[in-house]
Amino acid sequence: MVGLLVSRIGKARGVVDGLAGAAILAIALTFGQTAQAEPIRGAGSTFAAPVMAKWARAYKDARADGGDFFTLDWTVDYELVGSLAGLMRLEQPEMDFAATDVPVAPSELASRGQQQFPIVMGGIAIVTNIDGVAPGALRLTGPVLADIYLGKIQTWSDPAIKALNPDLDIPDLQISVVHRKDGSGSTFVLTEYFTAVSAEWKTKYGADTLIPWPVGTSAEGTKNLILAVQETKGAIAYAEYGQVMRAGLPFASIQNKSGNFVKPDPEGVQAAANAIAWEKTQDFYASLTDQPGPAAYPISTATFAVVPIAGRSPDRYRRVHDLFRLAFDDGDSDAAALGYVPLPEPLAEQVKQYWVKELQAGN
Repeated sequence: MVGLLVSRIGKARGVVDGLAGAAILAIALTFGQTAQAEPIRGAGSTFAAPVMAKWARAYKDARADGGDFFTLDWTVDYELVGSLAGLMRLEQPEMDFAATDVPVAPSELASRGQQQFPIVMGGIAIVTNIDGVAPGALRLTGPVLADIYLGKIQTWSDPAIKALNPDLDIPDLQISVVHRKDGSGSTFVLTEYFTAVSAEWKTKYGADTLIPWPVGTSAEGTKNLILAVQETKGAIAYAEYGQVMRAGLPFASIQNKSGNFVKPDPEGVQAAANAIAWEKTQDFYASLTDQPGPAAYPISTATFAVVPIAGRSPDRYRRVHDLFRLAFDDGDSDAAALGYVPLPEPLAEQVKQYWVKELQAGN
């Protein structure tokens, strides 16, 4: 990299004292072109896209250290294509990591020479467009929510919804179900939750990133899904909590295993994360969905980075570690400001130890 080469040349000035400054710059530029600096390339989760954009800018600024000069090595090229497409793109040799809301099984990671670790957490909010209903005011249980997506409950004045919300003036309005068209980790998290709370959903559909939805309309990506809800009275959909908050849309409180109605805010997600014994997992393979605890939000998730190791130079994957190390150490406030839950410090330290352990095992 040009900056490093200039520094090394400077240290050698005692030997090449007669070399002109112009020649030094020419040598540095020649080596810089040979190095062919490349950005860190990632793809995947739209859930994590806003915080990835923040962390990418912070990484570039930190490596530039206040200067105007930067190299492509200090930049991040992240494509928000959905969790499924992100994992598929890891087959391309230029990709450095995928971000997925669906953790990959340890056996699959081992067969592909990959490692996996969580990078951020958040809640999948059930977002609605119902006049006069404030954020968090609407109450829904898992079975009722599943029945809406099964097409069994079709109006907001249905007795099952009214019974949960006796104090709300809910209009007699048709429910317009909206869901993701593309392969989405958010879809997996929602349907994983449905599978846990609805025997009919489990039998007919199960949990997946792509579902043959029984009712409703589809939207490509989170942005278009939110736009569809904003434009449709009576709509219901699901999206990352921070993006829902920034869009100014109301969301429902969901009943958890303890019988409490919980909002998809950071406190509920943190409670779900704390219910997991992360140190006992392999490759951090765990689900935050439907975790026990009085304060746990039942549709919580984590985004994981999946990083190819086998057949890659250490410089390639260590750059990915460097990006997320900076995010863990200095990016908590950026994540929290966007409505996410940063990794608790003990978990972040476990991830750093995992990097070292995995690399030592591969050498």
